[in-house]
Amino acid sequence: MKGKRVKVAIIGGSGKMGRWFAARLKEEGRQVVITGRNQSKLRRVGRELGVATAANVAAVRGADAVLLSVPIESFEQVAAEIGPHLREGQVVVDITSIKVMPVAAMRRYFPAGTALGAHALFGPGARSLVNQNFILTPTDAAEKALAAKVRRCLEDRGARVSLMSPGKHDEMMTVILGLAHYIALVSADALLSLGGLEEMAGAGGITFKVLLTLVESVVSEDPELYASLQMNLPGLARVEGLFQEKAGLWAKIVAEGDRARLIRRMRTLRREMKKATADFGQAYENMYRLVEWR
Repeated sequence: MKGKRVKVAIIGGSGKMGRWFAARLKEEGRQVVITGRNQSKLRRVGRELGVATAANVAAVRGADAVLLSVPIESFEQVAAEIGPHLREGQVVVDITSIKVMPVAAMRRYFPAGTALGAHALFGPGARSLVNQNFILTPTDAAEKALAAKVRRCLEDRGARVSLMSPGKHDEMMTVILGLAHYIALVSADALLSLGGLEEMAGAGGITFKVLLTLVESVVSEDPELYASLQMNLPGLARVEGLFQEKAGLWAKIVAEGDRARLIRRMRTLRREMKKATADFGQAYENMYRLVEWR
Protein backbone atom coordinates (compact mmCIF):
# COMPACT_ATOMS: atom_id res chain seq x y z
CA MET A 1 0.00 0.00 0.00
CA LYS A 2 3.03 2.30 -0.29
CA GLY A 3 3.88 4.52 -3.22
CA LYS A 4 1.36 6.73 -5.01
CA ARG A 5 -1.16 8.26 -2.65
CA VAL A 6 -4.38 6.75 -3.94
CA LYS A 7 -7.89 7.60 -2.90
CA VAL A 8 -10.07 4.80 -1.56
CA ALA A 9 -13.85 4.99 -1.30
CA ILE A 10 -15.37 2.72 1.34
CA ILE A 11 -19.05 2.15 0.61
CA GLY A 12 -20.54 1.36 4.00
CA GLY A 13 -17.59 2.96 5.74
CA SER A 14 -19.63 4.09 8.72
CA GLY A 15 -20.23 0.45 9.71
CA LYS A 16 -17.89 -1.42 12.04
CA MET A 17 -15.72 -3.20 9.47
CA GLY A 18 -15.80 -0.30 7.03
CA ARG A 19 -14.65 1.96 9.82
CA TRP A 20 -11.85 -0.48 10.71
CA PHE A 21 -10.50 -0.49 7.16
CA ALA A 22 -10.88 3.28 6.90
CA ALA A 23 -8.73 3.76 9.99
CA ARG A 24 -6.03 1.35 8.74
CA LEU A 25 -5.91 2.89 5.26
CA LYS A 26 -5.67 6.40 6.68
CA GLU A 27 -2.81 5.29 8.94
CA GLU A 28 -0.95 4.19 5.81
CA GLY A 29 -1.38 7.58 4.21
CA ARG A 30 -4.34 6.93 1.94
CA GLN A 31 -6.97 9.45 1.10
CA VAL A 32 -10.18 7.90 2.38
CA VAL A 33 -13.80 8.80 1.75
CA ILE A 34 -16.60 6.87 3.44
CA THR A 35 -20.32 6.52 2.76
CA GLY A 36 -23.22 5.28 4.86
CA ARG A 37 -27.00 5.02 4.98
CA ASN A 38 -27.47 7.00 8.20
CA GLN A 39 -26.26 10.52 7.50
CA SER A 40 -25.87 11.66 11.11
CA LYS A 41 -23.86 8.52 11.93
CA LEU A 42 -21.80 8.98 8.76
CA ARG A 43 -20.89 12.55 9.67
CA ARG A 44 -19.98 11.51 13.23
CA VAL A 45 -17.74 8.66 12.05
CA GLY A 46 -16.12 10.92 9.46
CA ARG A 47 -15.24 13.44 12.19
CA GLU A 48 -13.94 10.71 14.51
CA LEU A 49 -11.69 9.21 11.84
CA GLY A 50 -10.75 12.49 10.20
CA VAL A 51 -11.83 11.31 6.74
CA ALA A 52 -14.13 12.71 4.07
CA THR A 53 -17.75 11.64 3.65
CA ALA A 54 -19.89 11.52 0.53
CA ALA A 55 -22.82 9.84 -1.19
CA ASN A 56 -22.09 6.53 -2.92
CA VAL A 57 -21.87 7.81 -6.49
CA ALA A 58 -19.75 10.86 -5.64
CA ALA A 59 -17.36 8.70 -3.60
CA VAL A 60 -16.91 6.19 -6.43
CA ARG A 61 -16.36 8.82 -9.12
CA GLY A 62 -13.45 10.37 -7.26
CA ALA A 63 -11.75 7.19 -6.09
CA ASP A 64 -8.91 5.08 -7.45
CA ALA A 65 -10.21 2.01 -5.62
CA VAL A 66 -13.52 1.07 -4.02
CA LEU A 67 -14.11 -1.16 -0.99
CA LEU A 68 -17.65 -2.50 -0.56
CA SER A 69 -18.65 -3.17 3.04
CA VAL A 70 -22.44 -3.32 2.87
CA PRO A 71 -25.13 -5.73 4.14
CA ILE A 72 -25.91 -8.72 1.93
CA GLU A 73 -29.54 -7.61 1.58
CA SER A 74 -28.57 -4.27 0.05
CA PHE A 75 -25.55 -5.43 -1.97
CA GLU A 76 -27.25 -5.74 -5.35
CA GLN A 77 -28.99 -2.39 -4.95
CA VAL A 78 -25.68 -0.69 -4.16
CA ALA A 79 -23.92 -2.48 -7.04
CA ALA A 80 -26.60 -1.32 -9.49
CA GLU A 81 -26.30 2.24 -8.17
CA ILE A 82 -22.53 2.62 -8.49
CA GLY A 83 -21.91 0.35 -11.50
CA PRO A 84 -22.58 2.98 -14.22
CA HIS A 85 -20.09 5.35 -12.57
CA LEU A 86 -17.06 3.04 -12.49
CA ARG A 87 -14.16 3.86 -14.79
CA GLU A 88 -12.34 1.38 -17.00
CA GLY A 89 -9.97 -0.65 -14.84
CA GLN A 90 -11.12 0.87 -11.56
CA VAL A 91 -10.55 -1.63 -8.76
CA VAL A 92 -13.48 -2.78 -6.60
CA VAL A 93 -13.14 -5.21 -3.69
CA ASP A 94 -16.06 -6.45 -1.63
CA ILE A 95 -15.63 -7.82 1.90
CA THR A 96 -19.04 -9.35 2.57
CA SER A 97 -19.14 -12.67 4.45
CA ILE A 98 -20.86 -14.46 1.56
CA LYS A 99 -19.31 -14.59 -1.90
CA VAL A 100 -21.41 -16.31 -4.58
CA MET A 101 -24.14 -13.67 -4.79
CA PRO A 102 -21.89 -10.57 -4.43
CA VAL A 103 -19.35 -11.84 -6.97
CA ALA A 104 -22.13 -12.59 -9.47
CA ALA A 105 -23.62 -9.12 -8.89
CA MET A 106 -20.27 -7.41 -9.42
CA ARG A 107 -19.71 -9.26 -12.68
CA ARG A 108 -23.17 -8.18 -13.79
CA TYR A 109 -23.01 -4.51 -12.78
CA PHE A 110 -19.28 -3.67 -13.03
CA PRO A 111 -18.25 -4.31 -16.65
CA ALA A 112 -15.82 -1.39 -16.58
CA GLY A 113 -14.07 -2.17 -13.29
CA THR A 114 -12.00 -5.10 -12.07
CA ALA A 115 -13.87 -6.57 -9.11
CA LEU A 116 -12.58 -9.04 -6.54
CA GLY A 117 -14.49 -10.93 -3.87
CA ALA A 118 -12.73 -10.98 -0.50
CA HIS A 119 -13.59 -11.96 3.04
CA ALA A 120 -11.78 -10.71 6.14
CA LEU A 121 -12.30 -13.44 8.74
CA PHE A 122 -11.97 -11.23 11.78
CA GLY A 123 -13.99 -8.57 13.52
CA PRO A 124 -13.48 -4.86 14.18
CA GLY A 125 -11.79 -5.67 17.49
CA ALA A 126 -8.64 -6.83 15.67
CA ARG A 127 -5.60 -4.73 16.53
CA SER A 128 -3.87 -5.21 13.17
CA LEU A 129 -3.67 -7.50 10.13
CA VAL A 130 -1.02 -9.69 11.76
CA ASN A 131 -2.14 -13.36 11.80
CA GLN A 132 -5.59 -12.46 10.47
CA ASN A 133 -7.15 -14.73 7.85
CA PHE A 134 -8.34 -13.48 4.46
CA ILE A 135 -10.00 -15.37 1.63
CA LEU A 136 -9.89 -14.05 -1.95
CA THR A 137 -12.22 -15.47 -4.61
CA PRO A 138 -11.01 -14.51 -8.13
CA THR A 139 -13.00 -15.97 -11.03
CA ASP A 140 -11.08 -14.94 -14.17
CA ALA A 141 -7.62 -13.89 -15.32
CA ALA A 142 -8.02 -10.18 -14.50
CA GLU A 143 -9.32 -10.98 -11.01
CA LYS A 144 -6.49 -13.46 -10.44
CA ALA A 145 -3.95 -10.78 -11.33
CA LEU A 146 -5.61 -8.38 -8.89
CA ALA A 147 -5.79 -11.12 -6.24
CA ALA A 148 -2.03 -11.68 -6.55
CA LYS A 149 -1.41 -7.98 -5.82
CA VAL A 150 -3.87 -7.91 -2.92
CA ARG A 151 -2.34 -11.08 -1.52
CA ARG A 152 1.17 -9.62 -1.53
CA CYS A 153 -0.13 -6.45 0.11
CA LEU A 154 -1.87 -8.37 2.89
CA GLU A 155 0.93 -10.85 3.48
CA ASP A 156 3.44 -8.00 3.74
CA ARG A 157 1.39 -6.88 6.73
CA GLY A 158 1.37 -10.29 8.39
CA ALA A 159 -2.02 -11.56 7.19
CA ARG A 160 -2.69 -15.14 6.07
CA VAL A 161 -4.35 -15.35 2.65
CA SER A 162 -6.16 -18.23 0.91
CA LEU A 163 -7.61 -18.31 -2.61
CA MET A 164 -10.68 -20.33 -3.57
CA SER A 165 -13.84 -20.18 -5.66
CA PRO A 166 -16.87 -18.22 -4.38
CA GLY A 167 -18.82 -21.49 -4.12
CA LYS A 168 -16.12 -23.22 -2.07
CA HIS A 169 -15.93 -20.19 0.18
CA ASP A 170 -19.64 -20.23 0.94
CA GLU A 171 -19.64 -23.98 1.58
CA MET A 172 -16.85 -23.54 4.13
CA MET A 173 -18.50 -20.53 5.78
CA THR A 174 -21.66 -22.56 6.33
CA VAL A 175 -19.69 -24.46 8.98
CA ILE A 176 -17.02 -21.93 9.98
CA LEU A 177 -19.48 -19.10 10.57
CA GLY A 178 -23.00 -20.50 10.34
CA LEU A 179 -22.63 -23.50 12.64
CA ALA A 180 -20.37 -21.67 15.10
CA HIS A 181 -22.85 -18.79 15.40
CA TYR A 182 -25.76 -21.23 15.75
CA ILE A 183 -24.01 -23.06 18.61
CA ALA A 184 -23.33 -19.74 20.35
CA LEU A 185 -26.93 -18.54 20.01
CA VAL A 186 -28.44 -21.81 21.23
CA SER A 187 -25.95 -21.94 24.12
CA ALA A 188 -26.84 -18.38 25.13
CA ASP A 189 -30.54 -19.21 25.04
CA ALA A 190 -30.03 -22.34 27.16
CA LEU A 191 -27.75 -20.64 29.70
CA LEU A 192 -30.12 -17.73 30.23
CA SER A 193 -33.07 -20.11 30.54
CA LEU A 194 -31.25 -22.06 33.26
CA GLY A 195 -30.61 -18.87 35.26
CA GLY A 196 -27.75 -18.01 37.59
CA LEU A 197 -25.40 -17.05 34.77
CA GLU A 198 -23.60 -14.33 36.72
CA GLU A 199 -22.84 -16.71 39.58
CA MET A 200 -21.73 -19.46 37.19
CA ALA A 201 -19.45 -17.05 35.32
CA GLY A 202 -17.69 -16.19 38.56
CA ALA A 203 -17.26 -19.83 39.56
CA GLY A 204 -16.62 -21.38 36.15
CA GLY A 205 -13.38 -23.00 35.04
CA ILE A 206 -11.49 -22.50 31.80
CA THR A 207 -13.86 -24.54 29.59
CA PHE A 208 -16.90 -22.58 30.74
CA LYS A 209 -15.05 -19.28 30.30
CA VAL A 210 -14.25 -20.21 26.69
CA LEU A 211 -17.90 -21.09 26.10
CA LEU A 212 -18.96 -17.73 27.52
CA THR A 213 -16.38 -15.99 25.33
CA LEU A 214 -17.90 -17.59 22.24
CA VAL A 215 -21.45 -16.80 23.39
CA GLU A 216 -20.74 -13.17 24.24
CA SER A 217 -18.74 -12.57 21.05
CA VAL A 218 -21.79 -13.49 18.97
CA VAL A 219 -24.65 -12.13 21.09
CA SER A 220 -22.96 -8.74 21.50
CA GLU A 221 -22.75 -8.18 17.73
CA ASP A 222 -25.22 -6.83 15.16
CA PRO A 223 -28.31 -9.12 14.93
CA GLU A 224 -28.92 -8.03 11.32
CA LEU A 225 -25.51 -9.33 10.23
CA TYR A 226 -26.05 -12.69 11.92
CA ALA A 227 -29.55 -12.96 10.49
CA SER A 228 -28.09 -12.34 7.02
CA LEU A 229 -25.59 -15.15 7.47
CA GLN A 230 -28.12 -17.60 8.88
CA MET A 231 -30.55 -16.92 6.05
CA ASN A 232 -28.05 -16.85 3.17
CA LEU A 233 -25.33 -19.43 3.81
CA PRO A 234 -26.00 -22.45 1.56
CA GLY A 235 -27.15 -25.68 3.20
CA LEU A 236 -27.02 -24.25 6.71
CA ALA A 237 -30.36 -25.76 7.74
CA ARG A 238 -28.98 -29.20 6.85
CA VAL A 239 -25.79 -28.60 8.88
CA GLU A 240 -27.76 -27.33 11.86
CA GLY A 241 -30.08 -30.32 11.54
CA LEU A 242 -27.05 -32.64 11.74
CA PHE A 243 -25.92 -30.80 14.87
CA GLN A 244 -29.36 -31.27 16.43
CA GLU A 245 -29.26 -34.97 15.56
CA LYS A 246 -25.84 -35.39 17.21
CA ALA A 247 -26.93 -33.37 20.24
CA GLY A 248 -29.93 -35.66 20.62
CA LEU A 249 -27.71 -38.74 20.42
CA TRP A 250 -25.38 -37.52 23.16
CA ALA A 251 -28.32 -36.43 25.33
CA LYS A 252 -29.82 -39.93 24.94
CA ILE A 253 -26.57 -41.55 26.07
CA VAL A 254 -26.54 -39.38 29.18
CA ALA A 255 -30.26 -39.88 29.88
CA GLU A 256 -29.81 -43.66 29.66
CA GLY A 257 -26.77 -43.58 31.93
CA ASP A 258 -24.71 -45.47 29.33
CA ARG A 259 -21.25 -44.62 30.68
CA ALA A 260 -19.40 -47.19 28.60
CA ARG A 261 -20.92 -45.93 25.35
CA LEU A 262 -20.05 -42.33 26.17
CA ILE A 263 -16.43 -43.31 26.81
CA ARG A 264 -16.23 -45.31 23.59
CA ARG A 265 -17.66 -42.49 21.50
CA MET A 266 -15.40 -39.91 23.14
CA ARG A 267 -12.34 -42.05 22.46
CA THR A 268 -13.40 -42.37 18.83
CA LEU A 269 -13.83 -38.59 18.56
CA ARG A 270 -10.42 -38.00 20.12
CA ARG A 271 -8.78 -40.39 17.65
CA GLU A 272 -10.48 -38.80 14.65
CA MET A 273 -9.88 -35.22 15.82
CA LYS A 274 -6.19 -36.00 16.32
CA LYS A 275 -5.98 -37.05 12.66
CA ALA A 276 -7.81 -33.95 11.44
CA THR A 277 -6.24 -31.26 13.66
CA ALA A 278 -2.53 -30.43 13.49
CA ASP A 279 -2.24 -28.90 16.99
CA PHE A 280 -4.77 -31.17 18.70
CA GLY A 281 -2.61 -31.72 21.78
CA GLN A 282 -2.27 -27.98 22.45
CA ALA A 283 -6.00 -27.28 22.74
CA TYR A 284 -6.12 -26.98 26.53
CA GLU A 285 -3.13 -24.65 26.56
CA ASN A 286 -4.72 -22.60 23.77
CA MET A 287 -7.89 -22.16 25.83
CA TYR A 288 -5.89 -20.53 28.62
CA ARG A 289 -4.18 -18.19 26.16
CA LEU A 290 -7.57 -17.23 24.71
CA VAL A 291 -9.07 -16.35 28.08
CA GLU A 292 -5.95 -14.57 29.32
CA TRP A 293 -5.82 -12.50 26.09
CA ARG A 294 -9.47 -11.56 26.57
